[in-house]
Amino acid sequence: MARAKFQAPKGTHDVLPPTSARWERLLATYATVVERAGFGLLQSPMFEDLGVFQRETEGADAVRKEMYDFVDKGGQHVALRPEGTASVVRAFVQHNPLTPWKVWYATPAFRYERAQAGRYRQHHQVGLEVLGSADPDVDVEVISVGWELLQALGLQQVELLLNTMGTSADRLAYVEVLRAWLVERRDELAEDDRDKVDTHPMRVLDSKRRATQQVTAHAPAIADHLSPESEAHFARVQEGLTARGIPFTLAPRLVRGFDYYTHTTFELVPTLVDNAQATILGGGRYDGLVEELGGPPTPGIGFGSGIERLLIACDAEGVFPAPEARIDVFVIDVTGGAEARDLTAELRAAGIRCDRAFDQKGMRAQMKGADRSGAPFAVIVGDQELADGVATVRPLRHDFDGDQPSAQQTVPRADLVAHLRDALSKDATE
Repeated sequence: MARAKFQAPKGTHDVLPPTSARWERLLATYATVVERAGFGLLQSPMFEDLGVFQRETEGADAVRKEMYDFVDKGGQHVALRPEGTASVVRAFVQHNPLTPWKVWYATPAFRYERAQAGRYRQHHQVGLEVLGSADPDVDVEVISVGWELLQALGLQQVELLLNTMGTSADRLAYVEVLRAWLVERRDELAEDDRDKVDTHPMRVLDSKRRATQQVTAHAPAIADHLSPESEAHFARVQEGLTARGIPFTLAPRLVRGFDYYTHTTFELVPTLVDNAQATILGGGRYDGLVEELGGPPTPGIGFGSGIERLLIACDAEGVFPAPEARIDVFVIDVTGGAEARDLTAELRAAGIRCDRAFDQKGMRAQMKGADRSGAPFAVIVGDQELADGVATVRPLRHDFDGDQPSAQQTVPRADLVAHLRDALSKDATE
């Protein structure tokens, strides 16, 4: 009987080198951007009590259908995290930190949905949240940090879409206006969206189906149903973004996929990716979510961004390439002894990234391994080098004419670390 050949589950993917090095670089870039804005890292469980994510709000059924949830061996009904914000809010309620509380996170997220380009059943998300301030300038700061992240990745062809959901009271009043408008046009909508008119009319605005989009392009806008308070808040956000030199486009029918948003909502969309799922960063304000999870009235705002989608956008613009060689030196030992083991340990202790061959391979096989490694230099130790107390340093990249490798050099073992540091420094500037 043949053994089963297992594959990654549908809707998931493995991230292998060298792509994983690109992911590491993206996460490091993100950490640099957010931490210089005063955000600290929050690590929270990958699974939570089901109630953290399943609330009695508009669209709860849709969220429930997409969640990976189960009853554990202790009888607790838990769910794998479908998004980052709710876990942050749960941690805030539990630990009662000083406000404003500014945190960032990087986490896998899980949703059972149709797998497609840039959308997975396990995707990987970075995000941040600010809890404890209703100041519109906080909205501006959060959006600005998202904008700075994309700039740091080299993305230029990106559009910032901006809208407001108003207060909860504004939203409730608008929902009734929208529902009445959609009822009259129900038959023009895509079939899958028609039932939402009665139950979740704002979800119709978020539809990716072309027939529905053609109808909702003319739907009433919530901006025409705002209270003076909401109008003033949104005006301050726009003024702040303009002052920061961040261009934006008003998108009066922009509705985020979660029902807890109030006031500011936003999305950053790459203009070179022709895909309805192309949003690479999005978020908004959620001034009632802390109360829903058992905390005191506390305003909040944040964003989330999918790593997979960010890299798709980078590929479309040809920016943020994978880093080059992960090692600096490949050690080749043809003495048949322990020289390679000792030399690699010495170089690593000096901060030089290096690798070596195993299984007592010959010179030719080790040179092939050195070429495949991507290292700019090989260090060769044979019986003669060992006897003379030297090592041969051979550049593995071609010279500026592209014809032959640059000349190899014989270097005293005592000077090897200094020689390699100097050679690597010159290689990095070429």
